[in-house]
Amino acid sequence: MILFEMIREKMQTLSSQMWQELATAHRARAQCWTLPALDRHSRQQSHPVDDFLFTYYSFPLTKIEQWHPGFGVAIACDEEMRPSWMKRHYTLENGHLFADPTLLLDKERARFFWIRELLANTAQQSGNFGCFGMHEWAMVYRSGETRHGHVTGLRLPAEEVDRFVESRPIRCTHYDAFRFFTPEARPLNQLQPELNHREINEQPGCIHANMDLYKWAYKCVPWISGEFLLDCFSLAKDLRQLDMRASPYDLRQYGYDSVDIETADGRKQYEMEQRSLAERAAPMRAKLIAVLDRMLAV
Repeated sequence: MILFEMIREKMQTLSSQMWQELATAHRARAQCWTLPALDRHSRQQSHPVDDFLFTYYSFPLTKIEQWHPGFGVAIACDEEMRPSWMKRHYTLENGHLFADPTLLLDKERARFFWIRELLANTAQQSGNFGCFGMHEWAMVYRSGETRHGHVTGLRLPAEEVDRFVESRPIRCTHYDAFRFFTPEARPLNQLQPELNHREINEQPGCIHANMDLYKWAYKCVPWISGEFLLDCFSLAKDLRQLDMRASPYDLRQYGYDSVDIETADGRKQYEMEQRSLAERAAPMRAKLIAVLDRMLAV
């Protein structure tokens, strides 16, 4: 019995009209973010908030615009109608196109299992809501240069930034944030995160761990749907906004009010927004784990 006949009872099928409408809507939604980024790039301009998801993360803008049905959904399609990006990991049988996990290589399955374990371990940890975004301050501590100095300056004198860093406890749990700390700031962190200890240190309150849901989502294409990918991107964008609003950078020219974590009221505001974003991230992390569980079980 061919593969599609064995699993079709559990597979949702979209008509050609339905999936093409979804693909068109997906592209329009994605272009709300990709077209401004392409325009800035053509003018050799950079945005310290909006361009982060296109530079720090490695998923090409063209792929963000490409819709996928996700694992467990087939689309009515023939070879002529088949989208050019639905080739690898897809099977076309009996006029239906679907993501086929039997085509996975062993090394790919191992990578997906690792992602699944990282996500599950992160979800089981207690959230830390007392960091107050100090990582961005630690990245400029006692430094004559700033990561975003080419597009904006600091909203406080460097001496005040240094004094504030020295006055507060720093407890960054995310390796990819900690690795950008200045050498002078690293000993001030209560933890010393390492790359091979991510599954131990990452926790669901961390805005960078929640931002990384977008990274794990695009690494799981085509097994996740296009809609879910853009939901993760939208969450990451909101997390990045909080990240930079709480930083020592002056973002008024970009239309952002600061979250002044150097004050008690600012720290209270940061924690409130951080908790709200973590609540949005939790079901998305659970959904990504569930997709990986179903896919890896085949």
